[in-house]
Amino acid sequence: MSAETSTDHRDEAEVSAEQARDGRIAVRLWAFIRPYRVLFALCMLLLPVASALSLLQPHLIQLAIDNHFVPRKEEGLGLLVLAFAATILAEFFLRYAQIYLMELAGQRALRDLRCAVFAHIQRLRIAYFHRNPVGRLMTRLTSDVDSLQEALSSGVVTIIGDLFTLAAIVVILLAKNWRLALVTFAVVPVLLGVSFVFRLLIRAAYRVLRTKIARLNADLQEAVTGMGVVQLFVHEEASKAAYDEVNRDHRDAAYKSIRWDAVLYAIVEMIGSIAIAGIIWWGAGEAVAGYATLGVLVAFVEYVQKFFIPIRDLSQKYAVVQSAMASAERLFELLDSTEIIEDAPDARPLDGFEDRIEFRNVWFTYTDEDNWVLRDVSFTIDKGERVAFCGHTGAGKTTIIGLLTRMYDIQRGQILVDGVDIRELRLRDLRRRFSVVLQDGFLFAGSLRDNIAMRAGEVDEARLREASAVVHLDRLIERYPQGFEHPVRERGVNLSSGERQLVTFARALAHRPDVLILDEATANVDTETEALVQAAVEALLQHQTSVVIAHRLSTIEKVDKIVVLHHGEVAESGSHAELLALGGLYARLVELQYTDPTRRGADA
Repeated sequence: MSAETSTDHRDEAEVSAEQARDGRIAVRLWAFIRPYRVLFALCMLLLPVASALSLLQPHLIQLAIDNHFVPRKEEGLGLLVLAFAATILAEFFLRYAQIYLMELAGQRALRDLRCAVFAHIQRLRIAYFHRNPVGRLMTRLTSDVDSLQEALSSGVVTIIGDLFTLAAIVVILLAKNWRLALVTFAVVPVLLGVSFVFRLLIRAAYRVLRTKIARLNADLQEAVTGMGVVQLFVHEEASKAAYDEVNRDHRDAAYKSIRWDAVLYAIVEMIGSIAIAGIIWWGAGEAVAGYATLGVLVAFVEYVQKFFIPIRDLSQKYAVVQSAMASAERLFELLDSTEIIEDAPDARPLDGFEDRIEFRNVWFTYTDEDNWVLRDVSFTIDKGERVAFCGHTGAGKTTIIGLLTRMYDIQRGQILVDGVDIRELRLRDLRRRFSVVLQDGFLFAGSLRDNIAMRAGEVDEARLREASAVVHLDRLIERYPQGFEHPVRERGVNLSSGERQLVTFARALAHRPDVLILDEATANVDTETEALVQAAVEALLQHQTSVVIAHRLSTIEKVDKIVVLHHGEVAESGSHAELLALGGLYARLVELQYTDPTRRGADA
């Protein structure tokens, strides 16, 4: 087989694969459009009526020329003028109604698509977000959905209307003068060939462009989020240069898509002009021979212009649709992501924590079995017990929290709550049993009330105030004239680190968890609120089943049990006094932290 033949077969296979993929994407998009099919149906009904009114106008011009201008007959001309004006006015209102209905249905369908994508994102494993930049996910819900919106508003439906217009014009031209019609249609095969070639080029260009937009957004989000570090290390020029490189890549990809679109538009315009010139040249002879009147010739020029306008617009709309298909492809790739922790088909409800939590011979790795993070880990947490975990960085302390709340699933062993494997429990019920306070408490834009209650209906005013009082947040709230309605800016940047942490403490307590988890919750606290935070921690641990990831060993001296982790294994377990008497790893950690000034406050 020759290289040329092989290439042809490969091109045919590629086209066939793209057509099949486009078909699957269209079917999936229809699932979101279907609830609003009545609106789309009304829109589709208005399209041919509006197109028919538009196509009636050249015929009225023909009648005016042949029946009134050429014979110089004024009688009846006024009615033609009124009819012409009426068609223009009626077409205006029909086009308005059609566009309005199309936009209304499209926006509703896209709202549902956004919600579906966002709901799916919320179900993805945390590991997925570690691998995918926030900016890339933002692109899916913004730029990619906007691309679909453009396709629905000025693409798919209007393409159908344009195809109807083209078919109607073909019939009209053949009926008026088949010889002139054949001259006009002589250029159609050229148009079809050009459109086929540019279809592949435009689709590929838009697919690359969507990728570049996602990278641009991801880099921008990272740069803005880390702006403090950038400025502190005088890294502005290097950051700008890196962003400029990404921006240039996006620009080059945009140039390529614009170039193919512009070339196609220009070619269609040129072919249309050639067709009109051919009609004038051939039509003049037809008129002289008596096969066509002047009115027919003028009407032909009008119809040919209307014939090539949708063809010219089809090139643009086709580019829009190709961009939308590339965006839809990326959206459905996200929706098809299987990195989801789901309930078992027969998942059991969990109404509360009654007895104990047990890690039984647990093995876990984030990547592969050559890099175990936890190795054969076993321990228990009884109801009402306060248990702390300590160990060197990387020992697996925070991993235990992720496994306990089932942010990740273990590879071997079992994690049991009241004797039931957590994989057999409803995930929502399981996570509602825990409240977690992280080292860097995350706050949302809104108010203090929103951040404590998390907009949950079960947290009433009494519980809000009670939780705030227990963790001493009420002392800070008294400073604010608006109290709980005090505004919180994005990530809580208008609050100190200690204030942010007290808000997260109140949030944890207000939801009345069965188990409270403190993940190095006192690590990043300013001196102004350090005493309040320490008092809040003591209050939280007073009468609460608690799991503490130790940062300062002084904060865990009074807990019931300390589990010392070393290289992913349980090295020691016991109370503070018992472990000191043992003289093992924990005793050495305490000695290092209390005797070496450079290690005080270091991660235990």
